[in-house]
Amino acid sequence: MSDSLRVIFAGTPEFAAEALAKILAAGHTVPLVLTQPDRPAGRGMKLQASAVKQLALQHNIPVAQPLSLRLDGKYPDDAAAAQAAIAEAITTHKADVMVVAAYGLILPQWTLDAPRLGCLNIHASLLPRWRGAAPIHRAIEAGDAQTGVVIMQMDAGLDTGDMLLTDVLDIAADDTTASLHDRLADMGGALIVRALADVQAGKLQPRKQPEAGITYAHKIEKAEAAVNWTDSAQTIDRRVRAFNPFPAASAQLGSDVIKLWRATVDNTAHNKPAGTVLSADEHGVRVACGEGVLCVTELQRAGGKRLNVADFLRGFPLTAGQRFD
Repeated sequence: MSDSLRVIFAGTPEFAAEALAKILAAGHTVPLVLTQPDRPAGRGMKLQASAVKQLALQHNIPVAQPLSLRLDGKYPDDAAAAQAAIAEAITTHKADVMVVAAYGLILPQWTLDAPRLGCLNIHASLLPRWRGAAPIHRAIEAGDAQTGVVIMQMDAGLDTGDMLLTDVLDIAADDTTASLHDRLADMGGALIVRALADVQAGKLQPRKQPEAGITYAHKIEKAEAAVNWTDSAQTIDRRVRAFNPFPAASAQLGSDVIKLWRATVDNTAHNKPAGTVLSADEHGVRVACGEGVLCVTELQRAGGKRLNVADFLRGFPLTAGQRFD
């Protein structure tokens, strides 16, 4: 029996591209990639291919970008074309399995049933905690001490399938979604390569997800970015880190919207109204919170660059007594 499998891959962002790169490096054949349609991005809002599409094209892998996979949905022609592409990959190229990582489309039953070995999902949480769209953000926001990656045998539910492999990662006190994402992406790529070897050897032992501890990582909305200074400094710090790089925590000071990129927590007691600037110098902008003090060390004005606090204050002085809305 060959050690390599023929893998249909479905994914979109950098997290998924890391897994695809490791699958290819392990010697598996990828006859088809599914990814989201090109989207406007950047200052010029030009159409930009996903990270997965860019990698696939570098390896001359055929790419399909349907708007939907539901044959009875809003885009039946797209879904039918995707079904034909998957069927061709399975019949002509003898694809064995589909690997899914942060794809962004719901997989209907016909998709799950198509490959001989079904569909394996790379999910960036310790299921059943943080099922859903934004598990990395929500783990940081909630103050979780650990997270990880689960390789799951997909079923028709939302991240409800049997668990095949799990790896655990500690969340550092200064982790942002960006930094944690990169470590989890590397872990996910390594774990799916291991899972493919185990599934080929018949070694995988599916485990049902526990009924206890189910939480949902709802999609991040831009409206969540606004800081509520009546929250504790610890809560705000977690949100600053969870929303770095998107959508970036923001605070209103008069007519200016200021993004908060990095901060630390100071548990010093104070008697000032929440949102009051207590001090502002090269060590940080210290702001009174509902409990404790948030010391902001990296900021950005609308239309400006991300700056460390010393550079920021040179162009936008702040003084004690000013108050964020």
